[in-house]
Amino acid sequence: MLTRIHSVAGGLALVTILTFLTATVLAETFGATATVVAVKTAIPWGFLILIPALAATGGSGFALARARSGVAVDRKRRRMAFAAANGLLLLVPSALFLSFKAQAGELDGAFLAVQALELTAGGVNLLLLGLNLRDGLRMRSIRRNQP
Repeated sequence: MLTRIHSVAGGLALVTILTFLTATVLAETFGATATVVAVKTAIPWGFLILIPALAATGGSGFALARARSGVAVDRKRRRMAFAAANGLLLLVPSALFLSFKAQAGELDGAFLAVQALELTAGGVNLLLLGLNLRDGLRMRSIRRNQP
């Protein structure tokens, strides 16, 4: 059951981050100013899904890792620590800043600079979660194939 919680929560977190990034890129590339404002305003509301999903993923991951050791488990732990710090120190403040700036109609240089930072940091977190997904699938496959 814990493995299922970990898988579902991790998948939900990954899809949520991918949705944030995709919506941002599409709005900035093809959308009108109103679209950018709507996307940047909606993203902090998405934290109501993302933060519990990440918390459930982290909590279940630590519980699952207690009984395991090895290189893959250590890599997943390091990646998640970096992703959590990246999210708390860069992504959440950036998203809130961008939301406030967009709602004020200030899509200026500061907005664009923080937007570039957010896209980069979000891409890094997407990559880290994707790598953890890959390693988790490998670990599950190895575990199922053992007698």
